[in-house]
Amino acid sequence: MNETADILCFGAHADDVEIGMGGTIAKYVCKGKTVVIVDLTQANLSSNGTVDIRLEEANQAAQILGVMKRENLQMPDRDLLLSSDKIAKVTWVIRKYRHKAIFSTYGVDRHPDHGACTEIVKEAIFSSGIFHYLPDCPYPPVKVMKHYLYMINGFHTPDFYVDISDNMETKLEALRAYASQFSLQPDSVKTPLTEGYLSRVKNREFVYGQEIQCAYAEGFFHQSPFQVDTDWLG
Repeated sequence: MNETADILCFGAHADDVEIGMGGTIAKYVCKGKTVVIVDLTQANLSSNGTVDIRLEEANQAAQILGVMKRENLQMPDRDLLLSSDKIAKVTWVIRKYRHKAIFSTYGVDRHPDHGACTEIVKEAIFSSGIFHYLPDCPYPPVKVMKHYLYMINGFHTPDFYVDISDNMETKLEALRAYASQFSLQPDSVKTPLTEGYLSRVKNREFVYGQEIQCAYAEGFFHQSPFQVDTDWLG
């Protein structure tokens, strides 16, 4: 039986999704929507933290946000090059959850894995609708109509914003669960993430909020065609 989800989020590493759209996830969970997060790698090459520590932190963050499920596809960190096996793994997940919308990383980012993640997702989205692709997959093909991109390290002008004023603190709480990444521990090394990174994320969301006259917002891009329906006037 398929485990359906309203929102399916892909990131290269645990904490990517929370940085880019943790507030949006919290907002829609509060509205009764179901969310699944899929991390492509175990981030085993991270400067700080171990695979086990990061897995524990990821699960804690997922609980804080209220997501239905979190999966890790255990792809090689820093080796997210397009390949048939990676595309197949993501296609399998897309078919499994029968989502209403997919989110993945915006490619203009200082970390190459973030853009590579979405290249794999884009290929898998196309393949997920091909009837004869992965004939042994127990889940039927699915057409993906909504694919959006969230930002991690970037600060770009997005296509649209989501008001997260009531959810910013939940987002920050989820990010603080990644203590190995965002705070200096006795055995840590300094990285861009340990040097006030969460404050910069909060400031970015504050600036985005000013664009739509609210306290905080997250910005997104359309990867798929965007259809304006009857609610476009609000």
